[in-house]
Parts: sequence; C-alpha cells; structure tokens
Amino acid sequence: RLEMRNFGVKVCVIEPGYFKTMITNVENLEKNFHASWKKLPEEIKTTYGESYLRDFVGMLKLLQKSYNSNLSLVTNCMEHALTSVHPRTRYSAGWDAKLLYLPISYLPSALSDAL
Repeated sequence: RLEMRNFGVKVCVIEPGYFKTMITNVENLEKNFHASWKKLPEEIKTTYGESYLRDFVGMLKLLQKSYNSNLSLVTNCMEHALTSVHPRTRYSAGWDAKLLYLPISYLPSALSDAL
C-alpha cells in the first residue's frame, strides 16, 4: 500500500471476516487438504500425524457455523473504497473482523499468537 503511494495510487485494504463462499466451502477444502496430504512424503505425514489433519478439518467444520452469508457487507466496503472521494485506508467487513481480528491486530505479537 505504501509502496504504491509514490506512484499516485491510493490502495485501500479490505479485511473481511469469514464469509460463506466457495473458497470457504468446507467440503471443497477438506477434499483439497486430503488430496494434498496424500501427496506428502511419509516423513512429513509422520511429523504432523494423522490427528493434525483430522483436527484441522474439524476446526474448519466448527468455524463454518459462524460464517456470514451476507456478502453485501464486503461489496459495500468495495463500493465505498472505489467511489468515495476520501476512501478509508482499511475496511473491516463482518462482525468477526471488527470485534475479533481488528482488536487482535493491536496486541503484542506474543499475545495475539497465543489467542
């Protein structure tokens, strides 16, 4: 963003929370993760363990329950960034982005990593 300022280009960052899209579709993600897992060398599979993949997919399934399906929250941010005379530097779309990710970004790294 700052690098582009020298060229007269204003860059706005849109930081959405979790939204229900094809990118976050758990079935697709799970299929891709399992396909990638099968291609890994045995040494890496042993290091991580089968439980790593199982727990990761389980967490995705748990998170999907809180995905927001109202994509207009993101597109409204995009519209404002593109059409406003004075667009904001950063836009947070969704309750999780505003109430969780944004405040965490202000914490010291060690604390945000623990969270």
